[in-house]
Amino acid sequence: MHNNIDTLFNHLWDDYVAITPSAHKVHKLLLGEESSDEIVNDHVAFRTFNLDKTSLDKLAAHFLALGYEEKGDYDFEAKKLTAKHFEHPDDTKPKVFISELRVEELTEQSQAIIHKLVAQMDADAVTAENFLYSGRHWEVSKEEYDILLEESEYAAWMSAWGFRANHFTVSVNYLGQTNELAEVNSLLKEAGFVLNTSGGEIKGGPDVYLAQSSTMADRAEISFSDETTAIPSCFYEFAQRYEMPDGKLYKGFVAASADKIFESTNAK
Repeated sequence: MHNNIDTLFNHLWDDYVAITPSAHKVHKLLLGEESSDEIVNDHVAFRTFNLDKTSLDKLAAHFLALGYEEKGDYDFEAKKLTAKHFEHPDDTKPKVFISELRVEELTEQSQAIIHKLVAQMDADAVTAENFLYSGRHWEVSKEEYDILLEESEYAAWMSAWGFRANHFTVSVNYLGQTNELAEVNSLLKEAGFVLNTSGGEIKGGPDVYLAQSSTMADRAEISFSDETTAIPSCFYEFAQRYEMPDGKLYKGFVAASADKIFESTNAK
């Protein structure tokens, strides 16, 4: 496991931009070419299967070891997901959002595919220092991917991409040129980015103390066991947090909004 948070996030970022090249363009757009400012990252999200080898807790252990604390629980009934979010006592460190697919709720065919994939993985892999950006630990065919895709976009994405940051999130509150999510969305659209419009371009708002939007995922080449093809990879999210009555910025997540954010990797 990493003993330095910044090193871990740097590795995660490098792995993420390798298959999400638009993230560099977003940075330039929001910071300007000459800016020495840094983008403040609101949170990083991860996906996994709720099997013994790959459970949410196995991923969370890497962050708990770095001083993160568990803060919230979420249930996405329609997508068959359970999730938790974690925060570090140092507010400048990104929050972490980890979800897991409740495999037992899928059809027997999909369950069989997922069990077959995870069976190929070394049980010790989850404790390796690089696990959170280690990608796929199994062979998967395009046919298996397509079968999963019919039932669960999430399962299909996981089967193809494995363990890595599913998305990073720009904290709009800390941007230099604008602190309004609607203005960020306008900049993105003018630059030709396609936004996730499921549930509206902006999900949430001041009434729930969190507004979120996201690009639709880039497409990147993936090598299946039988062919190589381009599929949705990762996306970039934008979050604007609002002050609660106590004057502090809200730190949690809103399940109804996150539910729609998951759809940023939809292939259809």
